Amino acid sequence: MTVFQKETIRVRSWDDKFSDAFRGVRVGMRGQSSFQVHLPAALVVGLAAWALRVTRWEWCLLVLCVALVWAAELFNSAIETLARAITRDQQPEIGDALDVASGAVLVIACGSAVVGLLILGWRIAIWLSGWDPRLIL
Repeated sequence: MTVFQKETIRVRSWDDKFSDAFRGVRVGMRGQSSFQVHLPAALVVGLAAWALRVTRWEWCLLVLCVALVWAAELFNSAIETLARAITRDQQPEIGDALDVASGAVLVIACGSAVVGLLILGWRIAIWLSGWDPRLIL
């Protein structure tokens, strides 16, 4: 191709974009054993939130936390996949990048656990002790 020839760019449809995105989620989840922990944990959080009748805002926070943890895991999976594509040799910089990505997942997971404990733990404490939360708030 000469300097003056225009490169043809294929315009992708929304169907193609969503199809690729869902494929990415499947590929990311399939390659990671962490999702075997995060998926059941999300189900337990959802069931507990439903049983404890959390408010709409509490639902929003819990769903956001679950989405953040899953997104962090998918980013981590993407970085791991890229690292394997670049080289299978042990390189300190790639190891550092992988550790940083794992650290990001840990930070988000811990923050989400705190949010879950603050919301669900508070409601469980009220339920177990028979408190009337209107007296405290």
